[in-house]
Amino acid sequence: MVTRRRMIGAALATGGGVLLLRATVRPAPADAAHTADAHDATGHDAPAHDASAHDDGADPGPDAGPALAPKFAVAMPLAPVLSPVSTDGGTDTYAVTMLKSFARILPGHRTEVLTYNGAFPGPVIRARSGRPVVVRQTNLLDDPVSVHLHGAAVPADSDGGPMNLLDAGDQRTYRYPNDQPHANLWFHDHAHHAESEHVFRGLSGTYLLTDATESDLPLPSGRYDLPIALRDARFDAAGRLVYRMDDPEGRATILANGRPWPKVEVAARKYRLRLLNSSNLRFFSLRLADGGPITWIGSDGGLLERPHTTDTVDLSPGERADVVIDFSRYPVGSSVVLTNSMPPGPAEHIGVVLRFDITRAAHDPSSVPERLRTLPALPAEVARERSIVLTVDETPGAAPRGMIDGKVYDPDRVDAAVAFGTSEIWTVSNGNKDTPHNFHLHLVQFRVLARNGQPPGPEEGGLKDTVRLFPGESVRLQAVFDSYRGRYPYHCHLLDHSAMGMMAQFEVS
Repeated sequence: MVTRRRMIGAALATGGGVLLLRATVRPAPADAAHTADAHDATGHDAPAHDASAHDDGADPGPDAGPALAPKFAVAMPLAPVLSPVSTDGGTDTYAVTMLKSFARILPGHRTEVLTYNGAFPGPVIRARSGRPVVVRQTNLLDDPVSVHLHGAAVPADSDGGPMNLLDAGDQRTYRYPNDQPHANLWFHDHAHHAESEHVFRGLSGTYLLTDATESDLPLPSGRYDLPIALRDARFDAAGRLVYRMDDPEGRATILANGRPWPKVEVAARKYRLRLLNSSNLRFFSLRLADGGPITWIGSDGGLLERPHTTDTVDLSPGERADVVIDFSRYPVGSSVVLTNSMPPGPAEHIGVVLRFDITRAAHDPSSVPERLRTLPALPAEVARERSIVLTVDETPGAAPRGMIDGKVYDPDRVDAAVAFGTSEIWTVSNGNKDTPHNFHLHLVQFRVLARNGQPPGPEEGGLKDTVRLFPGESVRLQAVFDSYRGRYPYHCHLLDHSAMGMMAQFEVS
């Protein structure tokens, strides 16, 4: 168990909390980033048709990844951007196939992964508010899956709930109306009890929704706008991914866009970085090694009202941060490392993330305006207030259970009945003394009203769908349920915790 004492010095880091038996799973542009080998931009080979890279259940011993991957030796790839197969009728239609593939993650090794369209890291879908997207998902994996578009307001039958499964060999059409403002979304598997291992093995991707409010701003764009998915992983000596539930210390290899501790070539100018924490358990506290300024411009639900200058970006699993870094302050030929100060794990490995290499000068017409957007006013009338408590049993030897309000997830139970068109305030608390959590609410982007009784920091002043909850913390949030009716989950987004039952559901009617 990750205890409070082991978090001292890093403002209460995360790591899971309790053990759980694993779910059975059958198994670039210039000035941005380039692949580390001669393969395509995803770094993958032909689809895999065997299970040789899956964990055979034996004790893998210490993580072998750091020994197999020297730091800053490979270039960070850009995730492939998908093209629609049809744009008829004002709708962009995509065809996506979930399948096993081999990826070149560690130098000299081929690692079996679970993918969307064979891509590791997962692909990017670029969408626009007001223009619907349809995704035809085909499941060629051995297990049922459920595709959740994290942060999106979508009908319940396209939300990708934990029991709304797409069986092996089947196909399903997901419909995303995009009737919401711009946002940095992502999609991932949500099949209950299997989501943790599926996402660990690769089933996640990025969905960038834009609108005129965002695209009309003079922010860095094109090759200077980089989506970066951060996570950790554990590998054996053969370069295979090793999955163990509640294994934060073993996952000591840090990946950025699917590569270990990569280098990123940048010009001496401003870059926009769309950071996603796609880890199962790991929290990140990101900082430039020289303490240089980072301009925080957006979070889960798009741009903040005003930019916020900081030297540290904290992200719990599932959270996103939209930031701008001006590399013109560094001389051409120099480098700066992006560091992480949040344990657990060996500091020499988890303490560094990637390295920016400033390779040339460049003209820079971009800027960060003092005003980015105007958020809608929160409704004055609140239909109901609720209190939500997240816990795991921290008793040594206790059966692993994740609970919300003392209950393990039951798909037949409605935990909160919400009236359509109303606004509610939820106070969400971490009831544990040592185990960190976070909280994700499907369907809506909410506003954080308070954290531990105090006004939230500027980074939490925008639209959010996921918030961190260290031991004993509470957040007070307000949401408006005026988009769709139906049943939707809310849960801890430390995926090991949701897999053990730390999930509930609300019904809008």
